[in-house]
Amino acid sequence: MTKIHQMIESRVTSWFKQLDESTSMKHRPRENKPYVTISRQSGAYGTTIAEMLAEYLSKRERRRDAVWAIFDHELIKKVIDDNKFPGKYEKYFNEYAMPAIQDIMEDLLRVHPPHETLIRKMSETILKLSSVGYVIVIGSGGNIITQKIPNGVHVRLICSLEKRVAHMQEILGVTEKEAKDHIIKEDHTRHEYIKKYFHKDIDDVSLYDVVINMDTVPLEDAVRIISEMVLKGKGKTQTV
Repeated sequence: MTKIHQMIESRVTSWFKQLDESTSMKHRPRENKPYVTISRQSGAYGTTIAEMLAEYLSKRERRRDAVWAIFDHELIKKVIDDNKFPGKYEKYFNEYAMPAIQDIMEDLLRVHPPHETLIRKMSETILKLSSVGYVIVIGSGGNIITQKIPNGVHVRLICSLEKRVAHMQEILGVTEKEAKDHIIKEDHTRHEYIKKYFHKDIDDVSLYDVVINMDTVPLEDAVRIISEMVLKGKGKTQTV
């Protein structure tokens, strides 16, 4: 596990602890808490933005005990594998004023595989995470799955191939060719995933509230743009 994923998992643990405390004290959660989904091109700083965003929002959230947690594909799968979710927190989730998870899943059934498959379990888990709020979901079609859940900000990160290759070289410690091959393969896999399971085009800007070009927008500015939308309410889809 990389250092940044260790930090992310630590934040997830804090998020679960906060959920435990809210449940044990029988506090009714504030409805429609914010959440963020991030779709990104491979190497477009998705995990970096998510980590910076979680820190930024945690410091500026009016509720002082609010902890923002990051869930990427591997951590969502870990939640499912460890069975941390449905049993312990099911009743808690059902208290939220949101479209019924089952109803949403029925809407998605026409493009989803059978109930027992990982894709469906991941989709249900993403719905539950987003219904609780204060989460940043990276990838896995989160923006499509949560489209009926209010108060979400759906982000797409793009960047030139050249800059992404350099970034991946630094992260993976590989050659330029290896980094480029990795990016091309990962972008193709993500594109096909969204197309196969959700019948959508991952590059369709109408699926997002904001599309940020990481070639021209510094990391800190990208975080501020997203945070502004989260804290003040999202606007129409825009590209920056």
